[in-house]
Formats: sequence, C-alpha cells, structure tokens
Amino acid sequence: MAATSALPRLLPSGDSAITVEFSRTIDDTANQRVLALDRTLAREPIAGVTETVPTYRSLLVHYDPMQIDFEALSEKLAALAQLPVPAATKTRRWRLPVVYGGEHGIDLEDVAKTLKTTPDDIVARHTAGDYRVAMIGFTPGWSYLSGLQESLHMSRRQNPRLLTPAGTISIGGIQTGVQCLAGPSGWHLLGQTAVRTYQLHRDPTFLLEPGDYVTFSSVDAKTFAEQDRAAERGEIVAELISS
Repeated sequence: MAATSALPRLLPSGDSAITVEFSRTIDDTANQRVLALDRTLAREPIAGVTETVPTYRSLLVHYDPMQIDFEALSEKLAALAQLPVPAATKTRRWRLPVVYGGEHGIDLEDVAKTLKTTPDDIVARHTAGDYRVAMIGFTPGWSYLSGLQESLHMSRRQNPRLLTPAGTISIGGIQTGVQCLAGPSGWHLLGQTAVRTYQLHRDPTFLLEPGDYVTFSSVDAKTFAEQDRAAERGEIVAELISS
C-alpha cells in the first residue's frame, strides 16, 4: 500500500489546531503536497486560520475556534488538499560552502569506516547530491534536506550529543541537514558551513525556505574562517545559483 494517500487524514490537535497528514513516513510526494497546501492557504486565506506550520508529511493549521469550528475548517482543508499540486514556477537553488572533516566534522572518519570507504569518497558523494529543503524546524534555521543518496543512509547515533556546533552539516537516517545554532544532535557530523540559515537582525532572517534546493561545495579551513567572519557581519556567504 502506498505511504501517501490521496485523501489526507485530518486530526484534531488540541481545541484550536488541525493536522492535515498526507503520509505516515518521510515522503517527497507528500512533502510537495504539504507545501502546496501551505502556499494555497497563504495565497487564499481562510477566515479564522491564524498560522500554518509545514513539516515533512503534514501541515499543522492553527485557527481561532471563535471564528471557525473544526468541522467547517476540516471540510475546507480537505477540499484544498485534494487539488492537483501545481508545477513550481519559481525555484531557488543555493550552493553552501562546507569544510569537511577534522575538528569541523568529527564523525567523517567513522562514517567512512562504517560505509567501508574513504573520507574523500564520503565528501564526494555528499557534494554530488541535489537536495531539497523539506522543512525548517527543531531550532531556528535547522533545515531538513531530502535527496540524500542511498549509499550515505545511516542510522542515527546510539548516543546523541548534548551539544554540537553551529553550522554543522550532518547526516541521519535518510536525511542530511544544516544546523544553524549550536544544540543537541544524534546525527553524524560531516562538516561545518559558515552560512547562517537564521540570523535575527539580518534581512532575510531565514535564508532557506521549504521547497528550495541546496547543493554543497567543499572549502578549506582558511576559507571557512574568512566566510565565518563575513557571515558574522551579516553577509550571506551562500551562493544563490538560480531563483
């Protein structure tokens, strides 16, 4: 049975939110439908809806129950969720510089050993990928990317770390990701980028958005240090390839 259903499940989330669930697993097709519904609600607001939060496989829709009730909103959301997903008319593509290995990617050697290859090969595989931002979450700017090639799939660490560096580029399960702020992680740390996907006093505050595409390029430690100083000043050191 397909993981993604044509008819999404609409689930109450407390007394003022509805979860529109398109799949029970990580699924690019479901994620495209999530983002399409999110864009539709932004373009054609429903009275009473106060906020939407897209994830990999579902959209959380917050609403004011004094303006619209669960049944009425569910009916509207069910109808919108079944509309065909429109072709993307504007897609942004970013290239993010990464310094791999050493103090910047302390798990690279272990990942290579586990996958029975070399660190250079892991870097080559990772930089060859064409990734899509599926969702932003966990901490500000944390960008979950789909599209990790199967040869890099790895179970998450048995013992998560309580603190990992800002800018970490890591892999976990079938995903890779960009961690903006320092924080806990159970993923495998391959490298580090100077790019701030979130910077409070910069315009834009959030650099990547769901639906954007991302590739990675390898840089040396000196270049990383130079880019890190520039990024600290508010410069966007990522390269926007197309928009």
